Amino acid sequence: MTPARPQHIPAKTTHTRGGTLSRSFTYSIDYVLIDPEHRSTPLLFSRNRFNLASVHDKNHGGAPKHGTGVVWARQQFASIGLGNIRVLLLTQPRFLGYVFNPISFWLAYDGDKLMAVIAEVNNTFGDRHSYLCKTPKTEPISPENTLKAAKLMHVSPFQEVNGEYSFKFNILDDKICIKIQMCNGSETLFANLIGPRQPLTNRAIISAALRRPFGPLRTIALIYWQALRLKLRGAPYKTRPAPPEKEISG
Repeated sequence: MTPARPQHIPAKTTHTRGGTLSRSFTYSIDYVLIDPEHRSTPLLFSRNRFNLASVHDKNHGGAPKHGTGVVWARQQFASIGLGNIRVLLLTQPRFLGYVFNPISFWLAYDGDKLMAVIAEVNNTFGDRHSYLCKTPKTEPISPENTLKAAKLMHVSPFQEVNGEYSFKFNILDDKICIKIQMCNGSETLFANLIGPRQPLTNRAIISAALRRPFGPLRTIALIYWQALRLKLRGAPYKTRPAPPEKEISG
């Protein structure tokens, strides 16, 4: 698990697309791991107010831009019998007020045991859907567990809203490794998030801002760049369908 003070995850993410238009790329990315019910933070990081880096409840849990943060997450975990737990949020922070999170993770802990995860997915069209990941009997999640969920939301304009996600979580005291695979017949997409857990300090925030300027704005620019490269290679564009009515599935 993690101490109450926030942590910095200077991670790398790799995306590998299989099928006819196979492609792979790796980028560096900055995440934070926070206890959203604890307010001890470094000077340059804030909760629910402007700063160089920040996390706002309205951007997580529930409808986009109208989220209720950990209140929503606790409601979802309680619905599967997880009441007396500690909840952590793994997410990209805002930088200078701008935010875009392709995926964030709510982690439910009973002591040091990871019991369930909510993968909160946002697309570039402003939609959000969350996938509740747990074992069949809501037993502790180990690195060997593969947790599956049907894909319900449009993410890439070059993929159908079909198929299945597979999640694997390996949350160590000093490192995080999350692996996601989407399969739809012969079409596959593999993504991971791997990085060390370090204290979130003012120096770490400034370093991240200098090494990867504009944070989430850089993320969305890279998404559009990769989409353009696929389009130029002849990938057929698929019109965005209506988002799922439910906020969460699993």
